[in-house]
Amino acid sequence: MKSNLILLRYGELALKGKNKSEFEDRLVQNIRQKLSGFPGVAVSKAHGRIFVELNDQEMDPIIRELSEVFGLVGFSPAIRIRSELGEIQKAALELVEQSSGIRTFKVISKRADKKFPIGSQELNHRVGGYILSRCPKVKVDVHHPDLSVHVEVRGTYSYVYGNDIPGPGGLPVGSSGRVMLLLSGGIDSPVAGYMALKRGVELQAIHFHSYPFTSERAKQKVIDLAQILTRFGGRIRLYVVPFTEIQTEINKHCYESYSITVMRRMMFRISEELAKRNQALALVTGESLGQVASQTLESMNAINEVVRIPVLRPLIGMDKHEIMTVAKKIGTYETSILPYEDCCTVFLPKAPKTKPDREVAAKQEARLELERLIQEAVEGTEVIDLEPGQKEDEFSYF
Repeated sequence: MKSNLILLRYGELALKGKNKSEFEDRLVQNIRQKLSGFPGVAVSKAHGRIFVELNDQEMDPIIRELSEVFGLVGFSPAIRIRSELGEIQKAALELVEQSSGIRTFKVISKRADKKFPIGSQELNHRVGGYILSRCPKVKVDVHHPDLSVHVEVRGTYSYVYGNDIPGPGGLPVGSSGRVMLLLSGGIDSPVAGYMALKRGVELQAIHFHSYPFTSERAKQKVIDLAQILTRFGGRIRLYVVPFTEIQTEINKHCYESYSITVMRRMMFRISEELAKRNQALALVTGESLGQVASQTLESMNAINEVVRIPVLRPLIGMDKHEIMTVAKKIGTYETSILPYEDCCTVFLPKAPKTKPDREVAAKQEARLELERLIQEAVEGTEVIDLEPGQKEDEFSYF
């Protein structure tokens, strides 16, 4: 008796009250989109569970895809049988026999259908006794078993499955509104995008490109990072903003020590304008408090004051080691460390101001044609649509 489906569980959604069904529907939609490359696979929802019907598809590739769907806290290959004691016992026995290296087990029953004549505790005893009588090499351990045999009785059908495979948790992508990620070519910002996606946002990304000071390879590196994030967020629209003239003007007219502050303020203004045009509700950055000169509280205050839109900083309390660990887990690290500099590193001053004065920053900016520079950057922005699984020649540019 082979596992014929995957049983999925979700956590935080159970706390959403009257809005729960909207979150569930979004999660089901995301799962269907994620598994669209598997013909015949069906996704259904019933009574706090989501089921993936395999229909002869291989299980392991599907589980790998599900492990990247936010909103899922766990899933298990399961056997669906009729809600009859004998069928349940046989399925549970087969699960134990097929689990290699098992010395101890326990049965955990849940009787969602109260019409089923056997209570949960009694069902534990009957299924456990059946296994013990036919598998003398295994014993019951109710505290630390090698295998937990789960039995869920749900109306006409029951489900038997083993240990839980952890999911990524979080909320379904698209359930928390749209945000704009300031995506550099470094380690931090892709991780910030991942963390934002985990809280259910729809992600779009903005990259500031200073050709020829930064190369086309640096731009491609950012496209590749955004493409990796599509595994977790689905479609991502990337805005590539021409930033060469702005940086040239800053270097020409502003104090060197304030160049990073003024540059970031310009980036935020442009990002806010793009956010307004695309109905995004917040900006997301990869800043970690105190990590570099532009990430002190004083710098953040000086930079934040030029925009009214909320600025989210998912990495604010993480250190570099923690950020790198996540980057390696999600597959962005190796791309991020490629030696192609972004516009922030190319123009990094020798002694950046760590506690910039907001009035001084404003006076420095007054030397620039702010409105013209911002407008021309926004109007000259290149837009690239990225989809999961796309190859470079399939990207949509406009």
